[in-house]
Amino acid sequence: MANEDQIRRCDWAGQDPLYQKYHDTEWGIPVYEDDKLFEFLLLETFQAGLSWITILRKRENFRQAFDQFDYHKIAKYDAKKETELIHNQGIIRNKLKIKAAISNAQAFLKVQYEFGSFSNYFWAFTDGKIIQNAFNSMQELPANTALSDKISKDLKKRGFKFVGSTVIYAHMQACGMVNDHLTSCFKHRK
Repeated sequence: MANEDQIRRCDWAGQDPLYQKYHDTEWGIPVYEDDKLFEFLLLETFQAGLSWITILRKRENFRQAFDQFDYHKIAKYDAKKETELIHNQGIIRNKLKIKAAISNAQAFLKVQYEFGSFSNYFWAFTDGKIIQNAFNSMQELPANTALSDKISKDLKKRGFKFVGSTVIYAHMQACGMVNDHLTSCFKHRK
């Protein structure tokens, strides 16, 4: 592999080592495991209106607060656990997003039951294929697409919250449903 100084990344990865590691080892790599799909979905719903680096810096706090992202446990959270989360200074303490995490875990389980896995449901929107984009600059990257609109609408119909089209497009990017690495990025070809 090239010297760290010679690696070309997507511009958004900047110089922050945490951002660079996330870019290099997670973002845009296809995810088919329900556990990981739920983790990303939970984190992205909390990210709505905030910067992703804020969420990345709190990721381990979220992992601890939300039982290692175990959606089976999260789906059973009660009012006492909600209050505990609202007072947890290590996470984003937004009451509506905390309630959404719980109801999303419940909806996630229903989707799993209906489709055999959340992955089956999610990837069916592209017939299991990765959408290969070829953007040359950050300005070309869309905030949402017709497909993210469609997935968002379907998730909302199934009871999910904080899953607007922009959040869902970010989820599609993070989980590798779309390859939005810039053409100049070393990850684009992979």
